[in-house]
Amino acid sequence: MALVKFWLLLCLVQVAWSQPSNESESLLWGAYRPGLYFGLRPRLPQSLMTGLIWFGTQDFMSVSRPRHACDQGDGLEGYTWTEYDPRKGGVQVLNDKPNNVRVTTELIKVPGGHNGGSWAARIRGEPMNPAHPCRTSFIFYAGLEGLGGLDMETDEDENGLEGPVKFSGTSPDLDEFILRIVDGPDNKQVTDGPYSHLFTDRIGKTHFLGQRIPSGQIWKARDFIMQNIIQRAQGILQGYKEPQKGAPDPSFVLQLTDETLFGSNLYAVQKTLDGEFQFDVFFESASANHKLDSSTLDKGIPALLKTFDERFNVVFPVSDSYPTSEHEGLQAFSKAITSNLMGGIGYFYGTSIVDRGFAYEWDQEDDASDDEDEEKTARGARLTEPRALLTATPSRSFFPRGFYWDEGFHLLHIGEWDNDLSLEILKDWVDLIDEDGWVAREQILGEEARSRVPAEFQTQVPTNANPPTLTMAITAFIARLQSSSGPSDAELGMDLGMGGSQVPLASGENVRSGAGSKYLESPELAQAFLRSIYKPLKRHYEWFRRTQRGQIKQYGRKARSRSEAYRWRGRSATHVLTSGMDDYPRGPPSAGELHLDLISWMAFFTRTMREISGFLGEEDDAASYAEIETAILNNIDDLHWSEENQMYCDVGVNDEDESYHVCHKGYLSIFPFLLSLLPPESPQLGAILDLVRDPKHLWSPYGLRSLSASHPEFGQGENYWKGPIWIQMNYLALRALHQTYANQPGPYQKQAQEIYVELRRNVVDNEYKRTGYVWEQYDALTGEGRRSHPFTGWTSMVALSKSD
Repeated sequence: MALVKFWLLLCLVQVAWSQPSNESESLLWGAYRPGLYFGLRPRLPQSLMTGLIWFGTQDFMSVSRPRHACDQGDGLEGYTWTEYDPRKGGVQVLNDKPNNVRVTTELIKVPGGHNGGSWAARIRGEPMNPAHPCRTSFIFYAGLEGLGGLDMETDEDENGLEGPVKFSGTSPDLDEFILRIVDGPDNKQVTDGPYSHLFTDRIGKTHFLGQRIPSGQIWKARDFIMQNIIQRAQGILQGYKEPQKGAPDPSFVLQLTDETLFGSNLYAVQKTLDGEFQFDVFFESASANHKLDSSTLDKGIPALLKTFDERFNVVFPVSDSYPTSEHEGLQAFSKAITSNLMGGIGYFYGTSIVDRGFAYEWDQEDDASDDEDEEKTARGARLTEPRALLTATPSRSFFPRGFYWDEGFHLLHIGEWDNDLSLEILKDWVDLIDEDGWVAREQILGEEARSRVPAEFQTQVPTNANPPTLTMAITAFIARLQSSSGPSDAELGMDLGMGGSQVPLASGENVRSGAGSKYLESPELAQAFLRSIYKPLKRHYEWFRRTQRGQIKQYGRKARSRSEAYRWRGRSATHVLTSGMDDYPRGPPSAGELHLDLISWMAFFTRTMREISGFLGEEDDAASYAEIETAILNNIDDLHWSEENQMYCDVGVNDEDESYHVCHKGYLSIFPFLLSLLPPESPQLGAILDLVRDPKHLWSPYGLRSLSASHPEFGQGENYWKGPIWIQMNYLALRALHQTYANQPGPYQKQAQEIYVELRRNVVDNEYKRTGYVWEQYDALTGEGRRSHPFTGWTSMVALSKSD
């Protein structure tokens, strides 16, 4: 009895700790395993996780490369959420040419009850080339982590099952639930082939497996499942080693063993199919008290797609400046990249690796001067306490984890579709800010996330920063408040240079941020949210000012402010990974260098803090931030403007400790423009616009290059930020032009308007006309995609750039 009471107490504690609020119920379940082609889980640290595995059975080779985790090496010609709403579901198409199968996954979420509702998924397929065989084995699995249980209700048979397969389960957070897997009406199983007469008892049936998996290892389900299939196949094929015997059809051999162990927490269900097929998976929450069947998907998916399309055309319309013939295709492309961004949102939970004592030699002097205790400065990588994070991911195949630098851009896009979802993600990131004010630039939480990261990049260092792009999400939220039918601009008292999107919100409507946005409809809730993040953001801001401070008086530099200068810590001799622009040319590493992009980010961060503090009535803070902002803007000109080169530059020191400008024409040199820090009448703006529009430097028919085409290092070395075109940086340029320099009166307004129209056309056309994948970056000379793909993180921001 005491043991039962103890178990119930543990359940109650876990529920209180991890159960989302009622307002978040529609976001409890989702495709939150973005590193998989199709994987569902709830936003709970320990709970049910599902996944899909498949391989071809036309030969024995395909089983050596089963499809499960997204991998560029799999040779898929694309995998795309054509429509996806994180609160409702969507449709994904996967083109697996090596196995000649086009797989479509359809997901619909059914609200109800007290545990996040229910959901239904349909997996269907067809041959990509009907003239060739399409024999495919699909395995759907479900595994339960933590407290609770999962049991197979369908009577077992050692030769497989016919008909639906049913499981029951329970967990502290999900309560009781049912999981059912049901065949479509016209499925054709593989029944003919060599030695079929020897396998008649098992041909055409659904096969299964139940295993006990150690705690924390459900993410390795594919390995356990495929090992079971391979071991069984090896035993069978032992009898066919003689050449004259040949071998049975792979469909008869590559099967699960139809065994379950007592206390199994991982179950797999396998179907081997010939040609077109479909099967449905239903998750029914007991608290929802409704029965799902095929009609749920038959009716629900078309209805979901219809409402998605209608709303998308309002939220992300195509500009009238595009020819009518392009509108439909451009909108379909925009829907796909937006859907893939939202389909790439993942939930991660686990420990990370941190080394609090690491420092390069040019940073060690600063570290030594800090009065920190021995524990914090002790060298050596250590595991942290586990943390949770809901985050969009840059690339499902290559970067299926959270990146600080990327996330601010992601949230600009997500926030236009679903304001409250963007704030849920933002709040998770803010919650990661530690007591010192630091947050790791890469969030590699747990073993599954670490398994996709090279060892040399797994350890995070608490002196290293990343561009504070989350501030962009905050300014965008405040701008939506300004544009909504809630409080007026005067009531909010705000004027953010980077707020809002390039598509004005329809007056009196919240179509842009979704029906029922509680924060946009209630000034009280909006203020409460901003107040909840204000203290940790303030701590984060002070961490930047404390740890990334640059030196002015030590090198006799002249500037109106004696304190506002900044330098990225954690750079190597050849890379400044912390800046986000890894291999962009910089000066030699030195304790005396100053970085233009960082001081620009700090100006924007300060402006954001000024606006938030003013909104919250923190008048002393607002006045202080206003003074700091002015000081930083003055020092950008005093320290970083080179009159000789007519451009903004980094600052270095020579062997005599004398300062000099380190000037490399590219994204870095236009940062004050990209972040709208220059007033429209600034004389420096003219020089920047000339540089931007010059084809010998940044301008190309495909977007702005990261480094001048005339630079001696253009296209050299690893060529990551030495020329290639990056969409998020082009978006910043377009937004600065659209909102500030082409919009506000000034001597360069007409030039800015002309550049905006032409640049937008170049960027959008290049993305739209290159079908299939979207890429991490684009070739500076040809516009062709480069690096990881699909890259529907910040590259998806082209959807915001196609609208006026």
